[in-house]
Amino acid sequence: MTAHVIVTDEAATRVIRLRRPEKKNAITHEMFRAMREAIDTAQNDPKIRCLIVTGGSGVFTAGNDIEDLLEQSTSGQPSPASDLVKFLYSLAHNVKPIIAAVDGAAMGIGTTMLFHCDYVLASTTALFSTPFSSFGLVPEGASSLLMPRSMGHQRAFAMLVMGRTMTADDGRDAGFVNTVVAPGHAEVEARKVAREICALPPDAVAISRRLLRLPPEDVTRRIDQENHVFAERMRSQEAITAFKTFMARTKG
Repeated sequence: MTAHVIVTDEAATRVIRLRRPEKKNAITHEMFRAMREAIDTAQNDPKIRCLIVTGGSGVFTAGNDIEDLLEQSTSGQPSPASDLVKFLYSLAHNVKPIIAAVDGAAMGIGTTMLFHCDYVLASTTALFSTPFSSFGLVPEGASSLLMPRSMGHQRAFAMLVMGRTMTADDGRDAGFVNTVVAPGHAEVEARKVAREICALPPDAVAISRRLLRLPPEDVTRRIDQENHVFAERMRSQEAITAFKTFMARTKG
């Protein structure tokens, strides 16, 4: 378990907290593995009734760690066995209600993972961004399937293709944010929601949740489709140029 992901069980709730503030919680291979393990080991544990994913106060996550992503591209990754894809599979097959507490920036996978969650709280400082096209890339995380289903084609196009950002209020209007809270309060309020869910009859919650969601095989099929195209795009001249420009700007 990496020190950048802290997993704690609090009563019937497992809290998965990203803790890499110096990199705005950018997610590495090891972090994806740790989150996947935390989700997978909760599946057959009757004591765990609910999951919370949080980045703490100030930032949710800046998305994929760029250096890790570039390392994947030079080694022919992402592959079907990559840590990101395995994490996405875990989200797709997860049977426990999952709550996201978003305080600050949620970029890339930080936004797309929310569409695998059942309840999303966002502080007024939350900002949702999926700048795939600007890097010469395509959507991931089954977002090309889940986002239009959740908020309509036009909003999804504006985010996934045009790279437009959304505020917490925008997310609530679009339907993927349940509640907007004050800065620093997302995690506290998420615990309240978790207690409310955990107080309900567990079988009724599990069955109802399953009825509400797409079959996991539909989601993983889209994950695989996106992953295949994503890998091709990582080797494209558009993506190589975009990443070189980005790295030069960050180092300059």
